[in-house]
Amino acid sequence: MNRKHFLQSSALTIGALAVQQNLLAQLLQQPAWKIKMLTDDIGVFTERGGTILFYLSKEGIVVVDTQFPDQSKHLIDELKTRSEKPFKLLINTHHHGDHSSGNISFKGIVEHVLAHENSKANQERVAKQSKSEDKQLYPNQTFGKTWSQKIGNEKITLQYFGAAHTDGDALIHFEHADIVHMGDLINNRRYPYIDRTAGASIKNWIAVLEKTTKHFSKKTTFVYGHASEGFEVYGKMDDIKAMQHYFENLLAFGEKEVKAGTSKEDFLKNKAIPGVTEWIGDGIQRSLAAVYEELTAK
Repeated sequence: MNRKHFLQSSALTIGALAVQQNLLAQLLQQPAWKIKMLTDDIGVFTERGGTILFYLSKEGIVVVDTQFPDQSKHLIDELKTRSEKPFKLLINTHHHGDHSSGNISFKGIVEHVLAHENSKANQERVAKQSKSEDKQLYPNQTFGKTWSQKIGNEKITLQYFGAAHTDGDALIHFEHADIVHMGDLINNRRYPYIDRTAGASIKNWIAVLEKTTKHFSKKTTFVYGHASEGFEVYGKMDDIKAMQHYFENLLAFGEKEVKAGTSKEDFLKNKAIPGVTEWIGDGIQRSLAAVYEELTAK
C-alpha cells in the first residue's frame, strides 16, 4: 500500500470510529424512560414497572401510578420541565409495588393520594409484612364504588367493578379525552399475575371485563398496566375482549381438567391453553396455578 492510499484508509477508519463513538454517546445520553402523548395534555410514561398515565392541567398535574422510586423521580423531573403547575392528585390503580412504591417520591409535593379502599388496606398489609412502612406514601383519600372530580378540562371518574386482579382494582376514566387507565386489569398479550393473596378471582375478572366492554365505547382508548414485547401499553376495545376471552379459555380448561381428576402437578406441566394463541412467552404457570387453586379451594 502506498503512502497516499494508507493515509486515505487511515482517515476513513478514524472517521468511522468517530461516528460509532458519537452514536454510542448519543445512545448513552438517551433516558431509559419513554413518553408517548395520547393528547396534547395526557401522556403515558414507561420505564420499569406498571404504565404511568399523566395529565397536565391548568389547575395542576394528575398522575396515575408511580412504578418504583427511581422511576417516579425521573417522571417528576420530566413533568416539571413540561408544566409549572403543582402536583394536584396522585391515583393508584392498585397496591402492587411496581405501581405504588414510587409514591414515596411524591411525599410533600402532591396534594392528595387516591385509591380504592381495598387497595390502601392491601398496601398497608404488605408494607407491614415486608417491614417497609417507612418507604410508603399511603392514600389519604379512598373510594368504594365510584369517585368523580373535575380538574381543568377533564372530569376524572374512578370506577370499581369488583375483585379481579386484586380486590382493589380501580378504572380511571378521563372523560373528556375518553381515556381509561385499566391498571393490571389488562396485560396486553402478557400472562397476568393473579394475586389470590389480595382477593383475586378469575371468574370475577371475566365479569369485570364484561362490565368494562358495556360501560365504555369502541372509541375509548385504554391504557394497560403491562404489555408483551411488540405490543403497545394502550389500545382499543378489541384488547379488552381478547383478555376476557383469554380468561374464559383458561377457566374452561381448568374446569375440564379438575373434573377429570388431573393433579395440580400434572396440570402445571401444560405449555399451552386450548383456544389461546396470542399469549406467548413465559408466565403461563402463574395462570394455571391460580385457576387450579381457585377451582379447588374449599
